[in-house]
Amino acid sequence: MRAIYRKELRSYFINPIGYIYLGIFLVASAILFYFTVLASATYSTAAYFTVLVGSLVVLVPLLTMRLFAEEKKQRTEQLLLTAPVTLTGMVLGKYFAALTVYGAGVLVSCVNFIPLSFIAAAERADETESLRSIVGPVAGEIVGGVVALLLVGAALIAVGTLISSLTENQLSAAIVSIGVIGGMTLIGLLNRITDANGQPWIRFAWIRSALDWISVLGRFASFTNGIFDFAAIFYYLSIAFVFLFLTVRVYEKRRWG
Repeated sequence: MRAIYRKELRSYFINPIGYIYLGIFLVASAILFYFTVLASATYSTAAYFTVLVGSLVVLVPLLTMRLFAEEKKQRTEQLLLTAPVTLTGMVLGKYFAALTVYGAGVLVSCVNFIPLSFIAAAERADETESLRSIVGPVAGEIVGGVVALLLVGAALIAVGTLISSLTENQLSAAIVSIGVIGGMTLIGLLNRITDANGQPWIRFAWIRSALDWISVLGRFASFTNGIFDFAAIFYYLSIAFVFLFLTVRVYEKRRWG
């Protein structure tokens, strides 16, 4: 698995895709941070993290579209299937390479939060509150939001990995991934918006609950409020496990088919 992980991670930066992804992610996160946090003169980062999750609809497929589709296009898939590594190790090696690039982008984007310390210090000079009382809640929201971004990314990358294993065309893999991930993201948002307006778009409560369960946003809000929901952590890890398991099953069928 480690050999495939190193090979896949290296390939992200031999080809321009890794640099393109990180560049787009960091620029997008900086712009979103400015408009949702700094320009609004608020300490709350909840809107920033929520909108950034929405951008993953496009960014994650950019990472995952080539994982297996490129192997088929270059006719190197058989080498993978006959390599001295288990199918699980093969899938996990590629998955963790994509997750590493994604995680690096999330962690580097944390430099966006540096201005908040200066803003908090300036406010402390004008307020009687202690610096700790000003920064504390914000720090909890930031840590929770970063953890949630990593968890959501882990789940969505697994989704993209499965889709990439089903096609040999990278563009097709990207388009289908955008559709599936977009659906998983927007269904819960639509539920939330219509509920807030008092006009549920689906009258049957059990259907709306099921759709909210599918949505990756359904359990995201608690983290952005600085609350660590262990049930949500299990939920995101379960999604990653299920889609990686299905990817392994696809290649088991292909190996013996």
